[in-house]
Amino acid sequence: MKVILVHNHGGPEAMVVEEAPTPAPGAGQALVKVEAAGVNFIDIYQRSGAYKVPLPAILGMEGAGVVDAVGEGVPDVKAGDRVAWAMHMGAYTSHAVVPAGRLVPVPHAMSLPDAAAAMLQGMTAHFLATTTYPLKPGDTCLVHAAAGGVGLLLCQIAKLRGARVIGTAGSAEKAALAKKAGAEEVILYRDQDFEAAVKDLTGGKGLDVVYDGVGKDTFDQSLNCLHPRGMMVLFGQASGAVPPVDPQTLNAKGSLFLTRPSLAHYSADRTELLERAGDLFDWITSGRLQVHVDRTYPLEEAGAAHTALASRQTVGKVLLAP
Repeated sequence: MKVILVHNHGGPEAMVVEEAPTPAPGAGQALVKVEAAGVNFIDIYQRSGAYKVPLPAILGMEGAGVVDAVGEGVPDVKAGDRVAWAMHMGAYTSHAVVPAGRLVPVPHAMSLPDAAAAMLQGMTAHFLATTTYPLKPGDTCLVHAAAGGVGLLLCQIAKLRGARVIGTAGSAEKAALAKKAGAEEVILYRDQDFEAAVKDLTGGKGLDVVYDGVGKDTFDQSLNCLHPRGMMVLFGQASGAVPPVDPQTLNAKGSLFLTRPSLAHYSADRTELLERAGDLFDWITSGRLQVHVDRTYPLEEAGAAHTALASRQTVGKVLLAP
């Protein structure tokens, strides 16, 4: 099989294409012939060493494909099933061994690339808007990087739940996509101070919640955008890690709530995993949620995919196609 391996942490060049024997699934596992693998910032963090993983490593936290074989003790998955998964490393390959309990069935009305594109970012958007801060009619939220992979999905889900959505974006093109996804207003953060713009758009009241996957560059001002007892949801660090926060700051700014959630904790058991994926796939196949795949690279060009994502050249989802 073909595989991308990282032997030493580093830049995109640290990912090396190699041939390896196709593994057999063990007990509780399935061997999946990968049709598409999602590219995410977590892959970049793991490749660079910002997030430590044992080496050598096969990157890729989400994918979709067809089950080739299953190991012992796998009652719910069989060869030939169309499946997708997230939050398990090893998708940058032509054949991945995945714990069967992490696999979710993909409806035939949905393409496998769309399933791969929806899993990690889609379930992240789902738990952010439905569980971490459950949006409701009358709420106003700010979505940073509203034209990114999570952002486009989060804008749509927030709109489905009746919230008013304000987004930030880096260009007029990205702003147009965010508005199409449900953002009522989009702040061009390169041209405007987003904190001042939010206060103007809310009549000085502030926001119920900020969904921030950018991190260091937006964190402090995002806190200032919240009304008293509002919630800051920091779910990523595309611009870098946020420095330590003095809890007294949250008090001084209005008894704010701060959380740093992870999909791993919001899909901890199979029931929750299937419910989140089921909601997503139902919304997608019924046309209520659109998945935007920006570009697809061959597996051998994983380095170019990482470069494009890190430089914010992309809008929506980036995939690899083994």
